[in-house]
Amino acid sequence: MKKTVRDIDVSGKKVLVRCDFNVPMKDGVITDDIRITSAMPTINYLISKGAKVILLSHMGRPEGQGDMKYTLKPVADRLSQLLAKDVAFISAPEVVNEAVRQKAAGLTAGQVMLLENVRFRKEETKNGADFSKELASLGDIFVNDAFGTAHRAHSSTAGIADYLPAVSGFLIEKEVQFLGSAVESPKRPFVAIMGGAKVGDKILVIENLLKKVDTLIIGGGMSYTFYKAQGYEIGTSILDADNVGLAAELLKKAEAAGVKLLLPVDIKVAKEFANDSEWSYCDMDRIPADRMGLDIGPKTQALFAAAIETAETVIWNGPVGVFEMPNFAEGTLAVARALAVCKGITVIGGGDSAAAVEQFGLANQMTHISTGGGASLEFLEGKVLPGIACLQDK
Repeated sequence: MKKTVRDIDVSGKKVLVRCDFNVPMKDGVITDDIRITSAMPTINYLISKGAKVILLSHMGRPEGQGDMKYTLKPVADRLSQLLAKDVAFISAPEVVNEAVRQKAAGLTAGQVMLLENVRFRKEETKNGADFSKELASLGDIFVNDAFGTAHRAHSSTAGIADYLPAVSGFLIEKEVQFLGSAVESPKRPFVAIMGGAKVGDKILVIENLLKKVDTLIIGGGMSYTFYKAQGYEIGTSILDADNVGLAAELLKKAEAAGVKLLLPVDIKVAKEFANDSEWSYCDMDRIPADRMGLDIGPKTQALFAAAIETAETVIWNGPVGVFEMPNFAEGTLAVARALAVCKGITVIGGGDSAAAVEQFGLANQMTHISTGGGASLEFLEGKVLPGIACLQDK
């Protein structure tokens, strides 16, 4: 267990908080602020305890340049609205300069400031010690609350912890609690749903989960690679050709581990990868040579829903169809609905799955939605996340 902000005295201290404010933007306007609102419990707690709060984040990929297209000024404005108080912001391409140092030094209890995009500095992604020291020099305590970047060993996610006492915020605490307990001590039956396009992206996750789950559901584009591994015709469906052999090995491992592995039994096929393409349903062993699978069919929806219904723990990572296209979103919606009514613990592993449940308006019916796509995948693989490993143990 890692220490959290509850475990240390923050009163009157300058507290550096790494958040994940990498929000989607359009024409300089934030289009989804869930990553900002997710950080509010930690920020509000620190304010209530009389801390002087200094927030850090990245946005986009400015490649170590002070590209104002990626400025955090809109985030500072949104934070000011949410907190109903002014959030100090100095737009410095070098992130830390004399004006920033003076502002940080002059903060009073309960005040909040936000630094400019840490990726304006090329040292950030290299975990450069000099930049880590510059950031650390602004504060007394480091709090990491950016789960979405916890799998990166960067200056602002791990490097600062070499120079300051480091603990987690409430968001990371929640992520570790739900993802950790789901994988390490799940209530059973334990069902994992893996979707997405490529087997190669999720091999390590699948291998790790095969040691833990009772049922593994494979959907989405990767399911066609599993069918190819069994010698079936998959038409023009997406194929991870480099990993057909690995898919065959995973099928054997599932059988050897006594894990029930469910693949689609029927799918929705189309001539082209387009929403308005002509489509039809067919069984998985009857895919026409000139068609591609873009969603699961009604029999598969019922099969997957039945497995989810009786589960005590469910982890879902990756859609089971091209949910961005309305004509091929039914399967992913059916899975989301099954999770919404499941009486067990339901954990959505970030990325496209999180986007899907938000799109369908079912997010508030899930037990936990991870804020980190890549980080949650690496956590499910059993990897050590540098941004969490660097925090003090209880």
